[in-house]
Amino acid sequence: MSAQSDRIVPKSCFDCVQSIESVYTGGCVAISQDEQRIFTTCNEDIAVLDMASGQKLADLKGDTELITTFAVKPDGSHLVSASRSMQLVVWDLRTFKIERTFKARDSHILAMDIDATSTLVATGLADGTVNVWDIDRGYCTHNFKGHGAMITSVRFHPGTENLCLVSASGDGDIRVWDLKQRKCTSVLKSHVSAVRAIDFDESSEIMVTAGRDSVINVWNWTRKSLIRTIPVYESIEAAGVLRIDAAAVFNSQKGRVVYSGGEKGIVRLWDLDSGEELFTQAKDRNAKHTFVDVMYLPQSGNLCAVTNDQNLLFYSVTAQLKRVRQIVGYNEEIIDLAYIGNEHKHLAVATNTEQLRIYNTDNLNCELAYGHKDIILTLDVHSSGAIVATGSKDNTVCIWAINMKAPVNHRVTCVAVAVGHTKAVGAVAMAQGSDALFMVTGSEDRTVKVWDLEPLRAIFEDPSHAATLVGDAEPIRLHTRYTFQAHEKDINSVRIAPGNKIFVTGSQDRTAKVWDVETGQPLGTLQGHRRGVWNVAISPADRVAATASSDRMIKLWSLSDFECLKTFEGHTSSVLCIEFVAGGLQLLSTGSDGLIKLWNIKDGECVLTLDKHEGKIWTLAKQQSEEFMATGGTDSVIHIWKDTTQEEVDRMHQEEARTLEQQQALDNYLLVKDYRNAVSLALSLDQPHRLRTIFQDVMMAAENRHGAESDDMPRADDAILGNAAIDKVVGTLSPEQLDRLLGYVRSWNTNGRFARVAQATLYCVLTQYSSETILALPSAKELIAALQPYSERHFSRLDGLLTGSFIVDYTLHAMDAVGSLDADRTDMDESY
Repeated sequence: MSAQSDRIVPKSCFDCVQSIESVYTGGCVAISQDEQRIFTTCNEDIAVLDMASGQKLADLKGDTELITTFAVKPDGSHLVSASRSMQLVVWDLRTFKIERTFKARDSHILAMDIDATSTLVATGLADGTVNVWDIDRGYCTHNFKGHGAMITSVRFHPGTENLCLVSASGDGDIRVWDLKQRKCTSVLKSHVSAVRAIDFDESSEIMVTAGRDSVINVWNWTRKSLIRTIPVYESIEAAGVLRIDAAAVFNSQKGRVVYSGGEKGIVRLWDLDSGEELFTQAKDRNAKHTFVDVMYLPQSGNLCAVTNDQNLLFYSVTAQLKRVRQIVGYNEEIIDLAYIGNEHKHLAVATNTEQLRIYNTDNLNCELAYGHKDIILTLDVHSSGAIVATGSKDNTVCIWAINMKAPVNHRVTCVAVAVGHTKAVGAVAMAQGSDALFMVTGSEDRTVKVWDLEPLRAIFEDPSHAATLVGDAEPIRLHTRYTFQAHEKDINSVRIAPGNKIFVTGSQDRTAKVWDVETGQPLGTLQGHRRGVWNVAISPADRVAATASSDRMIKLWSLSDFECLKTFEGHTSSVLCIEFVAGGLQLLSTGSDGLIKLWNIKDGECVLTLDKHEGKIWTLAKQQSEEFMATGGTDSVIHIWKDTTQEEVDRMHQEEARTLEQQQALDNYLLVKDYRNAVSLALSLDQPHRLRTIFQDVMMAAENRHGAESDDMPRADDAILGNAAIDKVVGTLSPEQLDRLLGYVRSWNTNGRFARVAQATLYCVLTQYSSETILALPSAKELIAALQPYSERHFSRLDGLLTGSFIVDYTLHAMDAVGSLDADRTDMDESY
């Protein structure tokens, strides 16, 4: 290794500090009236998101059945949800806990609305029934029947004088229900298909309805009569009335504007009084989404559009419906990703979609860039951090200029397109630096193409002005320098070496090859894998390359003689991605086993394994500073990891210093015979050997002291462990400390040499703690099961010793008797 790499500290610890996960998988979306929280359907749960940061605040766990609809109280205190289990659940949004649950008749709830007083919730069922419920008391107040099809929309009239409810069904009928009279007062027939939206203007005198029959109807609420029909020529999923101050931006005569969204995937604005179209939003190029809902946010002056591909798009009404924010609800599989920008706060992400996604890791805002017509398979970032190349299943490569400080619609610009491959492009790499401008691509057509990027020099030198340089013109068509067939099977990876003189390709034909950039001639072949090569990496410090393969191995190769230098084994499945870190001293790898491994190059040892993903990890990206890295895979989650090696080293040093201080304090306590503090400190330091030594020494000293005293004199103390202070400490332990002490006793009790101190300690515990306290300990069951057999064995051994001691007593007694007989004989002889 080079001398430069010797100054780099190897990494040893990474912590997951952030996760970008699915927050919306399709279905109902609601926003609190104060516009502080977003509520989205996420599989069988409801996700609660912070509007400002996009972070998930909580998950409202469902009952394993799909959520059909939900609504939030206007006061923001509760959320009412319904699922296919036909249960209504009331959630407390302060604690995110269920407050009450009640049965919602015998059919699925498809539509829901809560009145302005946050007291009543109206539900529309699949059998055409409309129910009204008292939320706080949990009972049904009204049961309306009359619709001949499933209910598609319900809405309370905003007026508080007359409690009225409007419901619409799949056959186009609209019914008005008077809650005081408990009957239907009007039936409005004009729609011929499902009505998806009901809204009122600020005066509450005009009602607007829209549906899948491609029309918007404007009704007079007082007369219950149709004022006009506005043909929109698209199936409508959402419509509403803008506030007068926002509507004035679009030159409406009376300031009354209706918005609509549907199958075209754009927001359109209509004059409520004349029926004229005021504004049509321009659709993003190659965008295929449709709108399933559009919500008006009057406080911020935005429209939130929900798309069928699980995205939330925010448009500013006062800025000609310019997109101001975007939240991606579902990512599908994460195929590739890379850090971009000067500060590396953004991630370029390729998923199972045709859009390039740019995530802001601070607030999870996401930009979608449309350009490809099929799934993006690979991407690469230029050293400037502002140019990204993407390869796709549509057989093309797009070059993007990224400026995240530009206006929303000009942050990501497609500046060039490379067309020439006949199959999907699975590998792409750009030369680093601005001296050599070229790009290498590999494809399923088994060819490698080297593209000339000189026409983009102005953009590479100043990416921030790419949108101005390109303007409305079509992206530049790139030309190749040369093309050749490189492998016998699909090409999975391309890497250009530092210096831009050579590049390496990896293929499913089980080989990696080294090529000369200038001539395109092969320099060597790296052979040795038993299965296809998924990824290649080149050391930033040495002429060394690494390859990752489906044979579960990583091989290190010399780029001088193309020999295998080392093989790393440890993954239990295919190794999918590798990256050199720490100046080439270490290697990071990800695999199909869902593991991230960190390897030392020098000894081939795996020093760290991270396990957080729940499936294959396709990709790994690192910042240039290597402070953060990101991983993504089949679980649709992006985990961001922070290098905490230095923090861990500092923590260990602090821990060592604190341990030394406590060790010195323990020695001082023992020196002055302060056993109370000594025992407490030994427990906190988790030093069972030191604690046992203290108990043994004190008990031995007590025995020696008692042996020297006369049996007729009273003893100074009758402490179980030889010292009353120690007994008192043992009797005042916290549950955690007591559990730890009994764990020590269990270990001591297994050795006959320490059985006496173990039994004394156990006796001290049993005499000072109740059985309920001991049984409440976390390890009580295991401790009792381990202590009982050894204690019985020690008792048997002591019983045997006691029995043996009776023989000694008998022998001594017999010897005394024999001695007395001898004495009597001697006296008799002397008398004669």
